[in-house]
Amino acid sequence: MTANFCLKRNDFYNTTFYVDDGWSGTNFDRPNFQRMVKDMENGKIGTVITKDLSRLGRDYLMTGQYIEMIFPDHDVRYIAINDSVDTQKSENDMTVFRNVFNDFYAKDTSKKIKAVFKAKGMSGKPLSPIEPYGYKK
Repeated sequence: MTANFCLKRNDFYNTTFYVDDGWSGTNFDRPNFQRMVKDMENGKIGTVITKDLSRLGRDYLMTGQYIEMIFPDHDVRYIAINDSVDTQKSENDMTVFRNVFNDFYAKDTSKKIKAVFKAKGMSGKPLSPIEPYGYKK
């Protein structure tokens, strides 16, 4: 989606993709995110584009800090395609609320998953599809 947005609809040709599959968006210690930050600090980035705000991060304080302070300090435009956020074109009053909701959603999902695992464990059901070493299924 992002590649289509960049190349076909908006003429962003000199693109680099920073993909952090398998890393949680609840923190900013993701390897490719840190690589992107270094490239931004070195003046190699003019625009950061994500599918939506939650792909930048799910910690509302840090995400807001990047959008409101860090990106502007480095003259970087930020676009979240599905959330219609573009720091160059409009005021983004709802961005703060979306960031808080993304943070809440990540924490709420984590609580629910932990509760399911606890309930399974307490009822004696296996918590893993793989049996422990030395046991047969």
